[in-house]
Amino acid sequence: MAEFLRATTTFPTVLFTAALVVVIGFWLLVLAGVAGTDGFDADLDADALHLGGVPVSVSISLLAVLSWFFSLSGSVLLTGTGWPGSLLALLGAALPFASLLGSWWLTRVVVRPLAKLFPDEPGPSRQEFVGLTCTIRTGRVDAEFGQAEVAARDGSTAVVQVRQNDGSRLELGSTGLLYAYDDAGEFFWVAPFDKALDPRG
Repeated sequence: MAEFLRATTTFPTVLFTAALVVVIGFWLLVLAGVAGTDGFDADLDADALHLGGVPVSVSISLLAVLSWFFSLSGSVLLTGTGWPGSLLALLGAALPFASLLGSWWLTRVVVRPLAKLFPDEPGPSRQEFVGLTCTIRTGRVDAEFGQAEVAARDGSTAVVQVRQNDGSRLELGSTGLLYAYDDAGEFFWVAPFDKALDPRG
């Protein structure tokens, strides 16, 4: 244990230990809901390092963890060789660069299959639902309560919050028209819709 602590707090591993602490802190904030996983996407370009396809926070986290591991392993192995101090100093100076290179290569390998979990095309935005019909999924819809299921143009469906304030009768299974979105309340204004009057029908 003492050897492990010494290796993590001495050069060169201490450089990556600091980065690892930042990564752990970031993911703890994500778990607590304080930060989002895409917080760095606008600031950094992972594609420039050929690490694209996943959120920047994922690729940078992998890079930091693997660099720390390679540096720690290399430090422990070099210490146990018994080689002359001058040679150890030379190899120790080269170890951070070798660790970065190895972790960059391995991160590239790992993010390729992970990229399939992060499609390039974003899902439909709420504004895209405005103008579409929906099916009411609650027993009533009024100014305070209501939910409906709506199908996006790409075929995906979503359950959204809906409201109405004109007293029209909207009940479970009836069809409504989403005609506006309220950003503050995060709900759609809905009105009754007669399928017989739909020109697309």
